[in-house]
Amino acid sequence: MRGVIFDLDGTLADTSRDLLAAANVALAPRGLPLLDPVIDRKVAGRGGRAMIRCSLEKAGRPIDAAPEVALTDALYPELLEAYAGALHVETRLYDDVETCLDELETEGWRLGVCTNKPEWLARPLLKSLGIHDRFGAILGADTLPVRKPDPEHIRETARRMGADPKACVMIGDTHTDLHAAQNAGIPCILTTFGFATELVDEMGAEGVVDSFAQLSTEISRLTGCA
Repeated sequence: MRGVIFDLDGTLADTSRDLLAAANVALAPRGLPLLDPVIDRKVAGRGGRAMIRCSLEKAGRPIDAAPEVALTDALYPELLEAYAGALHVETRLYDDVETCLDELETEGWRLGVCTNKPEWLARPLLKSLGIHDRFGAILGADTLPVRKPDPEHIRETARRMGADPKACVMIGDTHTDLHAAQNAGIPCILTTFGFATELVDEMGAEGVVDSFAQLSTEISRLTGCA
């Protein structure tokens, strides 16, 4: 059985504003620079600690020094708590996501989510976005002892959604997704509208799409399946 495995943040949904807002809740009481939803949008795709380190860099503080590492570790659970309470304020699915999922289901693809967002946050967000039940498996950073780019994160997602791990396609937006797919030996399609800081066209993925309206066709082109 063939499958399509999706990343979440920057792939299915633009979560950047809510992630940055949660970071700012943790940063503000410490007097640290707040993150900007436009300027710092792509930092959100690198995770909670990366957002905190971004603020520390804005403050001119050495992010690898022991006090800053300790501060990052202290602020991280505060960020997660703030985010858990405001998962879906400004987060939105990208255009045509649900239509694309309909097309893939009609074409016989099994669907899953493999994200480095903790599963305990990914599931309620996907429920709030109305697409949780579209996926046969949802695995997060805390589901297994490993996470992307480790290939087992991809393979176990495939197994749990009832697909052959060798007959899947990974859909993502960053090097983490690309490297996970490469390590698992499956093709990867990257989106141009996600959180990648590099030019997506130059990252070496098997496919690139500018919108979900193109995705089904691109998967068919890569796999020869329609």
